[in-house]
Amino acid sequence: MTSLKGSAIDIDAPPLVDLHCYDQSWYDRGRPGWYVLLWWLVQSIVFPITPQPLNQVRCAVLRLFGAKVGKGVLVRPTARFTYPWKVEIGDYSWIGDNVVFYSLDRISVGSHCVISQKSYLCTGSHDLSDRAFGLVTKTIEIGHGVWIATDCFIAPGVQIGSNAVIGARSTVLKSMPAQSVCWGSPCRSHYLREMRVH
Repeated sequence: MTSLKGSAIDIDAPPLVDLHCYDQSWYDRGRPGWYVLLWWLVQSIVFPITPQPLNQVRCAVLRLFGAKVGKGVLVRPTARFTYPWKVEIGDYSWIGDNVVFYSLDRISVGSHCVISQKSYLCTGSHDLSDRAFGLVTKTIEIGHGVWIATDCFIAPGVQIGSNAVIGARSTVLKSMPAQSVCWGSPCRSHYLREMRVH
């Protein structure tokens, strides 16, 4: 046992959780198991083999599986969606390479948004106070005109106000105000975004 900043480190302490008791039988994926497997299969085949100019094929497949995808939306071939029927993307929004929509719960993205490469939108977590490590899901809502820069993590329950900017590699654990420029881990609002009129 050693000490770090006054806290004891004991690697032999018994676990506070009992994963043998884990139960998510209550959770509703929104579709039967065979449909979920079909989606994962179709996504794993169709998305990688469609080159970037065939973006509309990927949008059509998402719509076919229940996603609400607006007009002019751009989805890169390496973007991934856990359950597309829990996803809504507004007009002219861009979803970058290796973006993950971990959509155990609803994810709503407004119009004219940019979700840059490697960002992870996560609607699922676990209850730390529950010995059975119970699943917890919360929605993510992103307003119009938002730019989430590269490699950001958006936590369950987060709302990002319209026209906000989330700086690269930020960890967004709470909601961010509209038209604010935000960054950091944890992410914080730093100043208001100003727009030039053309």
